[in-house]
Amino acid sequence: MHGVVGKSARIAKAGLSAAALILALGWGPSAANADEAEAKALFKAMSDYLASQQLIAFEYDTNLEILTTDQQKLALASSGTVTLSRPDKIRATRNGGFAEVELIFDGKTLTLLRKNDNLYAQVEVSGSIDHLVDELREKYHRPVPGADLLTSNVYDQLMPLVVDTKDLGSGVIGGVECNHLAFRTEEVDWQIWIAMGERPYPCRYVITSKQVAGFPQYTAQIRDWKAGDEVAAGDFGFKNQTNAKKVEPSELPDMDELPDSLAPGGKPQLGRRNDSDCIC
Repeated sequence: MHGVVGKSARIAKAGLSAAALILALGWGPSAANADEAEAKALFKAMSDYLASQQLIAFEYDTNLEILTTDQQKLALASSGTVTLSRPDKIRATRNGGFAEVELIFDGKTLTLLRKNDNLYAQVEVSGSIDHLVDELREKYHRPVPGADLLTSNVYDQLMPLVVDTKDLGSGVIGGVECNHLAFRTEEVDWQIWIAMGERPYPCRYVITSKQVAGFPQYTAQIRDWKAGDEVAAGDFGFKNQTNAKKVEPSELPDMDELPDSLAPGGKPQLGRRNDSDCIC
């Protein structure tokens, strides 16, 4: 009889400990609802802040993970800059181990410059940055780094597909204290670190593919954030100062963060929202 009582006591104690742990983590039913609402509110505040800024400039570092056919995970690193003027002008650069490239859009013409080979291509695209982002992703398969974060309504772009939300408290990115949020969709998990204070800009953005073995990730980390009067006057017209040769867009090799030589079948794979979805 004493053994039965002792066993019951241990089970009850274990149950109380588990319940206490759940409450401590804030993941009980009512806490989870508050957690989700707070996370979405913080993300919406970031989206509203970004939309309100006519001029934005920043530097960034990225890591694109790929998974080889023998299950080795590798990371390709790049760095670059972005300057945009809403609603319809942007200049972005990227320097990686395979290519040094520049994208220039003046509201009417998109120019893609591959500095390594001194080649450039142009496409007539009229409209806003939002329209350009869609065209690059869906039609030309050449997405702008962190493209979702450059649109005029980030919340409406990303939130409809979310099925789970968590507020993970705070973190520090590059010396900046941030709110750390995690979101899940059916295809990918993504996290974002948002600077605390009056300028809630994105400091780090991580996308994890759930449909690829090894769960590879795409990470973009933002630094030297500037907005409004902090941004120097920019020129968004293309000037062919190096006498680069003009070619068709399809003739520009390795313009993406995943080079053609590493993509399945030798074709670029970064035209999708889940940019980490790559097997080589």
